[in-house]
Amino acid sequence: MIILLRKGDITAFDAIYHKYCHRVYQFVFRYLKQDEDTEEIVQEVFVKIWQSREKIDVYSSFESFLFTIAYNTTISLLRKRITETKSLQYLKSVQEVFDTVSVVDEIQFKELNQQVRLLLDKLTPRQREIYDLSREEGLTHREIAEHLNISENTVKNHLVSTLKFLKSNIDNGLIINALFLTLFV
Repeated sequence: MIILLRKGDITAFDAIYHKYCHRVYQFVFRYLKQDEDTEEIVQEVFVKIWQSREKIDVYSSFESFLFTIAYNTTISLLRKRITETKSLQYLKSVQEVFDTVSVVDEIQFKELNQQVRLLLDKLTPRQREIYDLSREEGLTHREIAEHLNISENTVKNHLVSTLKFLKSNIDNGLIINALFLTLFV
């Protein structure tokens, strides 16, 4: 029967499959303890037998060949599962860190944003208008100057003084904490 299998006889393969599939199943099940995975391995083993049929040594034990393939395929699956489990555990731990950092970042961002809003309320109406056009609407110095009928230099001076005011009055602790979290966590 093995000689016919080597020659590609599908009937011989079918007979070998029916003769050994239950034994291979039991062998693999002892390692995996799961029907679905065991069935998948049994199918893979017989596919490998068919694909390597020309390499089968008719003078060696076919059973030894068959169960070696079954063992190696089972061990490969177990290694893959261990690697997947380790990867999932790592991803979960990283996600927990990022979730914690995200909450802290969001709180600090809200505090910083609130502080900036309070400081912006202390600006002169003209400084506030120029700041909003620049930072909120994204206009260039030239576009702001044209919109307000003032010089570009005036726009630049107002923005420089506004940013200087904000920098000097923002709580440096919030900035340092936000920077630390951004860079190191």
